[in-house]
Amino acid sequence: MTRGRCAGIVLALLGALLAVTVAPAQAAGYRYWSFWERDGKAWSYATTGPSQTTPSDGDVQGFRFAVSADSADATQPRGAADFDAICADTPAKDGSKRIALVIDFGTAKDAPSAGDHPPKPRQACARVDEDATTADALASVAKPLRYNSNALLCAIAGYPSTGCGEQVSGSGADEPSSAPDSAGKSAGASGSSGAHGPSVGVITAVVLVAALGVGAVWQARRRRG
Repeated sequence: MTRGRCAGIVLALLGALLAVTVAPAQAAGYRYWSFWERDGKAWSYATTGPSQTTPSDGDVQGFRFAVSADSADATQPRGAADFDAICADTPAKDGSKRIALVIDFGTAKDAPSAGDHPPKPRQACARVDEDATTADALASVAKPLRYNSNALLCAIAGYPSTGCGEQVSGSGADEPSSAPDSAGKSAGASGSSGAHGPSVGVITAVVLVAALGVGAVWQARRRRG
């Protein structure tokens, strides 16, 4: 084998390895209800689930149904989120509190393939007991709610009618999996993409094979010389 041919083979191997290493992983996300809290004039992704959150009178909280990989790219609720406007017709009452809720059912693009059509976004003022959680407030204005066995919020006001946190691959196909719950914590699976590049071990092995091949060729040339 000539030196030029050997070098060509090695370069081809390394080029193929580089292509595999830098190839982007297939995008993936989860179709689920995310839970948000209003901080002044901005939404922030909730750090606890609605059943573990006890809001105060005057708080504004939101829910958005969409496809996202995790909290970093989650889609925020749309529409005005002003407590005074939402609860204008719900006067304060002793022994209770008022929570303004923004419920965004998402777009047709995010809807399950089963044929559900997302309702229009809605706003509601929930008047509940002083110790009520966000889940209690939501249940008082947007029944029926549906949860799975891991207490993941699957449906608000019956939407969607089926499914709960399915993984959605880059091709758009749904796969049974666990999704981040409404607090952004995983309910059994990471919210990141399920497709990954080659492991460090694989890369190292390919590089070693290429290096050994070069070494073998040079040894053979030296013996012939």
